[in-house]
Amino acid sequence: MEKVCFGIDIGGTAVKVGLFNAEGTLLNKWDFATKKTGNGKDILKDSAEFIKDKIKELHLEEDSIVGVGVGIPGPVKDNGEVLELANLGLGHFNIEEEMRTLTGLKVKAGNDANSAALGEYWMGGGKGYRNLVLVTLGTGVGGGIILNGTVLAGSNGAAGEIGHVLVNEDETNTCGCGKKGCLEQYASATGIVRLAKNILSETTEASALRDKEEISAKTVFDCANNGDKLALEVVEKACRYLGIALSHIGQIIDPEAFVIGGGVSKAGEILTETVKKYYNDNVMNALKNKEFKLATLGNDAGIYGAAKLILA
Repeated sequence: MEKVCFGIDIGGTAVKVGLFNAEGTLLNKWDFATKKTGNGKDILKDSAEFIKDKIKELHLEEDSIVGVGVGIPGPVKDNGEVLELANLGLGHFNIEEEMRTLTGLKVKAGNDANSAALGEYWMGGGKGYRNLVLVTLGTGVGGGIILNGTVLAGSNGAAGEIGHVLVNEDETNTCGCGKKGCLEQYASATGIVRLAKNILSETTEASALRDKEEISAKTVFDCANNGDKLALEVVEKACRYLGIALSHIGQIIDPEAFVIGGGVSKAGEILTETVKKYYNDNVMNALKNKEFKLATLGNDAGIYGAAKLILA
């Protein structure tokens, strides 16, 4: 009988669920809205009920189910202990014990960004590399680190917070984390828009960006690809900060590759090549010319990584 497992990616707006076989083939996937009632506890109950319903609906035999992997937006200790999930309203609890009680299945949990890194390592843009760093450029900047095929989680499950590496000591605006000058303030989708608006306000120079009703990271990269001078300036600045941050990480981790995901990664080669240039400018000779790859699993990276957690 074919062995299968479930991978769950719990987010602030939706819970994504995937059914995988032991070889990593995605057999089916679903999603449902995140319900934050019951002090967040209903998220776990809903996820468990969803799994049990699918087991019944698909006529899965208990002996064929390896277990359930879960990725959540916050630090998870190796024993499943979670100190706080502020965005979901959940306090101190053990997610593995609670989900095991609710589902009756073996459970392994991890941080969502680390799970996404594991997913890309296993079946995505990082396949074939044993050591890599995943950088996700979305509303914020997230990350995950894989060393010798294993997630580097840290003592509290909070390793890989790439978005909060200090890259500009002169920044006066405060990052959402409470610090100033974090990478997230420049290389995230919102950070790129902020850079664009700042540059446009500092000059009267013509730019296609001025004709846009609303500026997004995509419009910045689109205009840059069309040769717009100010858009190119924004791209250079954002990628310079990202390249500098990755040079620091490279000198500690020495990965084979950097894999870039998240919505901003859809910019493609202009992003990877510009970041690579600034990485090489700021790293020691022995660590130059690393591979810079694009993530390939998109929004499914989290469910792939969660599944790998339980299959590992």
